[in-house]
Amino acid sequence: MIQGSNLTKRYPGGFEALRGVSFEIAAGDMVFVTGHSGAGKTTLVKLIAAIERPTSGSLVVNGQNVAALRDSALPYLRRHFGLVFQDHKLLFDRSVLENVLLPLQITGFGAREAKKRALAALDKVGLLGREKAPPIALSGGEQQRLAIARAVVNRPSILLVDEPTGHLDANSAEAILDIFRDFNRVGVTVVLSTHDTQWVERYQPRLLQLDHGQLV
Repeated sequence: MIQGSNLTKRYPGGFEALRGVSFEIAAGDMVFVTGHSGAGKTTLVKLIAAIERPTSGSLVVNGQNVAALRDSALPYLRRHFGLVFQDHKLLFDRSVLENVLLPLQITGFGAREAKKRALAALDKVGLLGREKAPPIALSGGEQQRLAIARAVVNRPSILLVDEPTGHLDANSAEAILDIFRDFNRVGVTVVLSTHDTQWVERYQPRLLQLDHGQLV
């Protein structure tokens, strides 16, 4: 499903965030991308999501070489993804429900079906009943749950998650990771970057460990 071959990402000024990274992720895998701060974890997630392009090497997702795709083809590729960022990227001028509805509205779902899907997504993350609230009224853990609901409302086959527990206490972090494990158990491929390895024993994921941009 996801195959990287000799991936390198070089930024202006010559900094190499990734260097010669090769890996394979099968459909249905749960993968933690681990490593120190600055190891290249976020860069790898952004490359898979086609938010950034590799400087060299190939990255094949669902049979398509991301590095070679035209910009016009990227929105169709991204429909397979659910993206959860560390800073949530929520819209604070809209309600909880409106935040979750947005991806469905962009892809042209009818209002009735979109609302049905959005409420189901909120139910899965434990936010049903809070749909009229503004995101600012939610706790940090609830905001993360809202970001997850928005990411999964399109029923993606791949969830790409960047440092989901960075600002959460241990109990909230465990609850969030349990949600990702539950999605993985029903066949969703989960690729999750984290600097915190305390959860490895509990969730038993596959590991991709990065050290200064190289896979170890």
